[in-house]
Amino acid sequence: MAEKTVNPILKQVLELGPTLLFFLIYLQIKDNTYTLAGTEYTGFIVATLIFVPILLVAMGILWMLTRTLSRMQIFTAFMVIFFGGLTAWFNDERFFKMKTSIVYGFFALILGIGLLRGKSYLQWIMGEFLPMKPEGWMIFTKRVALMFLALAVANEIIWRTQSTELWVKLETFAFPAVLFVFLWGQIVMLQRYLIEPDTTSNS
Repeated sequence: MAEKTVNPILKQVLELGPTLLFFLIYLQIKDNTYTLAGTEYTGFIVATLIFVPILLVAMGILWMLTRTLSRMQIFTAFMVIFFGGLTAWFNDERFFKMKTSIVYGFFALILGIGLLRGKSYLQWIMGEFLPMKPEGWMIFTKRVALMFLALAVANEIIWRTQSTELWVKLETFAFPAVLFVFLWGQIVMLQRYLIEPDTTSNS
């Protein structure tokens, strides 16, 4: 089924909105304790439980509008649901915090496996939007894999040594910003490998 076009601003709201709402909800209830079914939960865990359905609703709307979801979106949603469930079941916020490390680590592993096979899985995902020579894709993939690995290690260090509030802020803003700047910088650095579109006419 062909992907439908959707307002890019609305698309960004649906993709980024759930995470921002999680952040805002957490700020409002972080110091509270809630009793549900006889068990006490911190504000962080309650915010996590609220975040899961918000994410699912946003993804459902996005799918209805575009008739498509990326593999990365589906995998990330699965990890959020799975580790959000573990967080609530065991009443332990560490599960949700380590989710970020596992997601980044998984991406690094998959890209690394592709590199060992002499393939760029990033090209498979992004090739249509970023025409580039094969050698450029291999360099780009290697650097992105290392970046994901670095983010996974950074997340592990941060959530194990810093406060929950600092982790939430970094998870919401710092990690995505660092990844965005890194990817943009790499595209600029790899300009010589980009393939210019053929604008010549056969007529």
